[in-house]
Amino acid sequence: MQTHPNHSGHFLCQAQGITKIFKQGQKTLNVLSGIDFELSRGEMVAIVGKSGTGKTTLLQILGGLDRPTGGSLIYNDEEIIHKSDVELSAFRNKTIGFVFQFHHLLPEFTALENTMLPGMIGGRPRITVRQEAMDILAQVGLADRTDHKMGELSGGEQQRVALARALIMKPAVLLADEPTGNLDPVTGNTVFNLIKEMNRALGLATVMVTHNMELADQMDRCLNLADGRLQDYNCKASQDQIHQ
Repeated sequence: MQTHPNHSGHFLCQAQGITKIFKQGQKTLNVLSGIDFELSRGEMVAIVGKSGTGKTTLLQILGGLDRPTGGSLIYNDEEIIHKSDVELSAFRNKTIGFVFQFHHLLPEFTALENTMLPGMIGGRPRITVRQEAMDILAQVGLADRTDHKMGELSGGEQQRVALARALIMKPAVLLADEPTGNLDPVTGNTVFNLIKEMNRALGLATVMVTHNMELADQMDRCLNLADGRLQDYNCKASQDQIHQ
């Protein structure tokens, strides 16, 4: 199990013995083989590893988007794996924000409307959600782009809209899957620095899957997923090796 300082004495999230098996015809594929993982409030964790090792699968399980084959997933002392689909959906909307490599924004909606969606789905008053969306878009530097549709925004701006949408419900956890993967290095660094700023400003726990060792090295912990298990990993040493 990954151990690290937990100054609060209480973990926000604990995954224990998480397994995931996919069946392909007569064959079975063991993607996750007993993952143990703990996340503290406000912590930033990078998960790295080769393509196809199950990083996205793990992130989806941590976010309640997929169910594991076995194990337990506890948020604030509450097991969430056995919740019904409706209960799990409500939990996700309230507790977890997602940012993906592909924005998954609705092209016919404006930046403001896309950002408001989680609040509207959560049944909150429209006037309240609209103001909160305006505020969070201003925080990510898009105060003057609120009425623009997705086709009128750059890739970096669209990813900032996706980040605003992920944060409007003030989640405890942000799960980011290659959030800079489709961006040029300069824009990618801008988005990553914004995630760090939001982490500090909101006390947000962040788990980010990335192939970018330079970004991973800037986070509190770096873990490598290989052979279905997580291990502590020295991203700095890996980065130095690349530049030698």
